Amino acid sequence: MQNEKFIPQRGIYRCKNNGVTLTELLVVIAIVGILVVALGFSFQGWIGKYNVEAQTKQIYFDLMDARARAMQFNRIYYVQSVGARSYSLIEDANDNSINDDLAIAGFPKPNFEYDITWGGAMPITFDKRGNITNIGTISIASTSSPDYDCIVIEQTRINMGQLSGGNCVAR
Repeated sequence: MQNEKFIPQRGIYRCKNNGVTLTELLVVIAIVGILVVALGFSFQGWIGKYNVEAQTKQIYFDLMDARARAMQFNRIYYVQSVGARSYSLIEDANDNSINDDLAIAGFPKPNFEYDITWGGAMPITFDKRGNITNIGTISIASTSSPDYDCIVIEQTRINMGQLSGGNCVAR
């Protein structure tokens, strides 16, 4: 009757349960460890998808910016690949319709995390009305499966999409 305590008012015995056993503690630690590992792998996959989508959206934004600048300033603009992970935005400042000017401030973009595949003729050219003369696709090489990892470029439209069987399907 070492673990029992007599309560005289009620005439009953109660056991002392002060604390947890080592077995209970090990079970809780094992469950928490399994959850941390499972969520860690899920988080890494989510971050990879996010980075691909962020890069795709940055390129899309820069293409739309080039189109808006072409219409606003009534000049020809070029988007030119600079290596596998970078590109430049160039304004035809001397109005000679030749891609021989310097890149706009802030370009070339710093190297991205993923390779950029430019499908179609380079450079992408925006005329003074914002129309594109070189149609094609831009895709981001990655092992994850994000919602957006490519861009479809048409004469009057630029759409983000998802690669499916090697083709960019606009969304």
